[in-house]
Amino acid sequence: MKYIFQKGKDASKATLLLLHGTGGNETSLLPLAEEIDKDASMLSVRGNVLENGMHRFFRRLREGVFDEEDLIFRTKELYEFLDEAAKEHGFDRDNVIAIGYSNGANIAASLLFHYEDALKGAILHHPMVPRRGIELPNLAHTQVFIGAGENDPMCTAEESKELYDLLGKAGANVHISWSQQGHQLTLQEVREAAKWYEES
Repeated sequence: MKYIFQKGKDASKATLLLLHGTGGNETSLLPLAEEIDKDASMLSVRGNVLENGMHRFFRRLREGVFDEEDLIFRTKELYEFLDEAAKEHGFDRDNVIAIGYSNGANIAASLLFHYEDALKGAILHHPMVPRRGIELPNLAHTQVFIGAGENDPMCTAEESKELYDLLGKAGANVHISWSQQGHQLTLQEVREAAKWYEES
């Protein structure tokens, strides 16, 4: 996988795993990560799937409908990549917090849905429910922030609440922050995430 790794000033802090939205790349969320924690290490990954020339983390059949088989494969691919990157760059594999937007938030949520030890925590900006009808792992030690838009046409308020409930039932400590915006990521939402990160 193509990525950027930036070693942080404080090795005791979590490594921030940055996962862009559709059409982004490994540089897209670097400024956002600076807002969250400028002293942390950053691992920013480019999605391996192309859709009309735009990078994504997994295929979809159409807008809002995921290719579930590809989602499972790409989630495993990312999970294994994290193991390899931790060895190569010497960061603590058990201290990784994902920051994802849209498609990137969906693959981060999928990591949580499939692996108990994938992430210490996650900041999910405008995520959807990655899969339904499966039993989630025990997420009792996982902290999750969900940034949701009450008027988001791609990820409805109902879907955001469903994800909140599913993660909560799996034991995760979940905080949801609502905005009046649509699917776009706003500075206010990033600041809400930064505040949550500092306090969690």
